[in-house]
Amino acid sequence: MCKNLGPIDRSLRLVVGLALIALAFIGPQTPWGWLGVVPLATAALGNCPAYRLLGINTCHTRKPR
Repeated sequence: MCKNLGPIDRSLRLVVGLALIALAFIGPQTPWGWLGVVPLATAALGNCPAYRLLGINTCHTRKPR
């Protein structure tokens, strides 16, 4: 599984994921806050399936020859 998320993208997803999960405990306390698990998981794995389908790659690693 190749990584396709760069460091800025991963950190933004981490912040958004934690903020959405915090909404599940603080604030309106709706189940919609648990959608934060998705960006949190993609940030932890460094791979986004939607990016792969769209051909987007924000990771700046060198490709093997």
